[in-house]
Parts: sequence; C-alpha cells; structure tokens
Amino acid sequence: MTFTGLMILASGFGLMALAGILAVSRRIRNYKNSGSPISQSANYKWWVFGTVATGTFMSVVGHGSILIALPTIARHFDAGLTMVLWIAISETLAVSSLLLPMGRISDILGRKQVYITGYTVFILASAAAGFSISLPMLIAARVVQGMGSAMVQANGQAMVLSVFPGNERGKALGTQFSVLGVGSMSGMVLGGLLVSTLGWRFVFLINIPVGIIAVAAAILILDKSRFVQDTQGGRRPTFDWVGSILSSAALLTVLLAMTFGNRSGWGSGPVLSGLAAFVILLGGFIWWELHTPSPMLDLRLFQRKLVAMGIAAGWLSFLGSSGVRFLMAIYLQSALGFSPRDAGLITLPMAITMTFVGPIAGRLSDRYGWQKFNVGGSALAALALFLLSLTLTQTSPVKLIILLLVLQSAGTGLFGSPNNSSILSTVERSRYGIMSALTSLTRNSANITSNVVATAIVVTTMASLGAEPSLSAVSSDPQAFVAGLNRAFMAAGLMVVLAMIISFVKGDRPKGALNQTVQSPAREASTR
Repeated sequence: MTFTGLMILASGFGLMALAGILAVSRRIRNYKNSGSPISQSANYKWWVFGTVATGTFMSVVGHGSILIALPTIARHFDAGLTMVLWIAISETLAVSSLLLPMGRISDILGRKQVYITGYTVFILASAAAGFSISLPMLIAARVVQGMGSAMVQANGQAMVLSVFPGNERGKALGTQFSVLGVGSMSGMVLGGLLVSTLGWRFVFLINIPVGIIAVAAAILILDKSRFVQDTQGGRRPTFDWVGSILSSAALLTVLLAMTFGNRSGWGSGPVLSGLAAFVILLGGFIWWELHTPSPMLDLRLFQRKLVAMGIAAGWLSFLGSSGVRFLMAIYLQSALGFSPRDAGLITLPMAITMTFVGPIAGRLSDRYGWQKFNVGGSALAALALFLLSLTLTQTSPVKLIILLLVLQSAGTGLFGSPNNSSILSTVERSRYGIMSALTSLTRNSANITSNVVATAIVVTTMASLGAEPSLSAVSSDPQAFVAGLNRAFMAAGLMVVLAMIISFVKGDRPKGALNQTVQSPAREASTR
C-alpha cells in the first residue's frame, strides 16, 4: 500500500476516533445519570473481566504479530538478524523496566486512571510505529508502546482480582492467563494475515480502532471505588522515587547487557561494564527498599515461600517457552518457506489450546491445589521442547510441528495460572498492583532473556558451522540454522525442568484451606 493510501486510512481512523470520543462523552453523561447499573450488576466481575481482557489482549497481541512480521520488516529496512531482535524486544525492554513503578503508582493513585492513560499512550505509539519511515523511528515507537503496555499490564490483572472473591482466584487467573496466551500466540495468526494482505504497517495500525473501543469500555464500565488501594491507615503513601529509578535502571542495564552480548561478545568491555553496573544498582535497590518507610516493593514478601519459589519457577518456565515463538516464526518462514499467513495459521492450534487449558487449570487449582498442575504442566512443556529439539529438520512435516507446539502450549497453560494463584494467595488485596506487576515483570523479563539466549545459541551454532547469521543465509541453506534451533530447544527444555523441580519443592496449599488472601482488610490495616 502506498504512503498516500496510508494517510487516507489514517484520516479515516481519526474520524473514527473523533466519533468514538463524542459517543463516549454522551454515554458517560447518560451512564452517570442512570445510577451506574452495570456497577450494581451481580455479574459485575465479568463486566470488569471482559473490559480488561480486551485491553490486555490488544497489549500483548502485538508481540505475536511482530514476530510473524519480522522477516518482512527486516527485508523492508534491510536489517540483519541482530537488528531484527531489537524490533522484537524494544517494547518488552520498556515494559520490563517500568512494570514495578507503574504497579506501585496504581496502588497509590488508582488502577483505573493509570490503566486508561497507559492504553491511550499505547494507541498513539501504535500509530507512530505504523507510519515509521526508518528503523530507528520504528524502534523508538516500540519503546513508547512499551511504556503504555506497562501501565496496562500492571493493572489489568490487579483489577480483575479485586472484584473476584478469594476462592475464585484460580478461575480469574486461569481465564486471564488464557487471554494473555491467546493474545500473544494468535497475534501470529493475525499478523500473518495482515502482512500477507495489507502489509506489515497494519500490524500496528489495527490497534487504533480496537484501542478506541477498549478505552471507551474502560471509561464506561470500570468503577474505581471497587479497586482496593494502599492507604496505609487512611494516609496516601508517598511514591518511592529512589526505588523506582534504581529498579528501572537495574533492569534496563542487565537486559541491555544481555542483548548486546550477541553483538559485541559476552566478554567485551561494554557488556561486562553493564553487568557490573547491574550488580551495583541491584545492591542499592535492595538496601534502599529495606530501609525506606514506604518501599515500592516490600522485599520481605520474598520471605514467604510461595512468593519466592513461585516467582523463580514462573521465570524459568517463561525462559524456556518464550523463545519458541520467536524461533518458530523464523523457522517456518525462512527455513521451511511458508508465507506469513500460513506460518501464522500453523500456530493457531497453540492459541486454541491455551484458550481451553488456562481457564480449566485455574478453576481446578481452586479445588485441588496448585502443585499437581505446576509440576504436570512443566513436565509436559519440557517433553514437547525436548521432542522439538530431537525431531525438527529442514523437511519436518507440518502435522508434527503443530502437535509438538500444542503439547508445549498445553503444558504452559497448565502451569501458568495455578502458579500465579499460589503467589497471590499470600498477598493482601491492596498490594495486588505491585504483585501483579511483579508477575508480569517475571513474564516479560523472561521473554527478553529467552529471545536473547535462543538467538545467542543459534548465532553461535551457525558461526561454528561456517554460516552467516542472517535471514538470507537461513533461506538459502537452513541446515546450520536448524542445528542451532535444536540446541536452543534442548536448553529451553532444561530450563522448564528446573521450573518443575522448584514447583515440586514449593509444595501445595494446606488441605481444606480456601484459596484466599493471607490477611483480611482489617488485619492488613492493623499490621501497617
């Protein structure tokens, strides 16, 4: 599509946005005058879930869409394999750096306000990405997208949990986890269709009309009085600026160091300096959080076994599973020669599997505990990764690929929501914002690390076999790439096995105990 055509389309989006804003304004006036019937509905928790699910879906669907669009974008900007990685992770870098501060801000200022602001930023950044005329402009727009996504992801889960009773936490998390899984995986299907029919720019531009609908729904439906805030005995706590800066700087430093490790060498001066700076910043963050009266993240929470081991198991699980989508997008298109549309459709069964498995696992964990789902899911995902490592070739049949991807997705779905439920079962409702942000940070930082580690393994393997680490080399002679792919999947499987071991040691909910928060609101206030 020509640039003129894009401008005409942008004008149409602008008119849609204006009409949407006017309609929302009228609807808000009528809604307030009617006594807010939705907020009084017996099914209000599902109204909130549906509203948040729309926003959460669109904030993560872009990740899958980008993965499937990477080869096309790389050819458009003549980018190498290392720069392709930057297109994929620039947003996630921003999300990971800002999740904890945004989670804490929402605990203090209010979840609805931060959520709507974040989604608005995400929509504007999507427009900038869609009209990017250079690779630096695209990467910059992706960073701003990450800022908006951090606000959305830090609040979506927290708002859902605030309106569900404690004994339905697994149900809520399971259904929410399925939205995350479907958003990230079905994004590859949507991305493939958009790239094949309209061009890669529409991977970003599609966010504009859908985003307007999501923001309008949030304004109309979300009742900020339903979301518990941290009042510290009636006083609004101060925001921990020092802790926020230290945590963001530490995360950004270590993630950048890992990213540049593939390009500059893991023993290079900049990478070693970055890792040293991370250690210093992390030490400063820990010291400050233990001594400030209003910490951004109360590190004493990690003294609770379920929190510490749940976070560790979750990070290792995502570390093993996230790189699969990144590598499979390149493998299906550059090694096997599928079109973006067909490559996206091949991943569709993964999304369908997550849709069903996530909610079922969450609901069953409310009744039967977490351990069997955490251990069993990790075992199934690890088995699928090992089989992928041993069976993928330059001529692998599509049916085998789909089967193994479905097994891996089912294992991840069984693990995810019960694990998060175990973590949040020990946390007070007023801290849901920061803890939901922490679980999202676990996922996002593992996503980046997984992509970086997988790329490092593939690039190193290709170089050792005398192949150039570029997409053109993968297309002309995929043997070296497939060898690296096999090694990367083997390493991923080992990471998930570690998650399985930690999940077993973590234990289970005491028999007969309801899956509720550790303290009542009254006791929570008295302990501050």
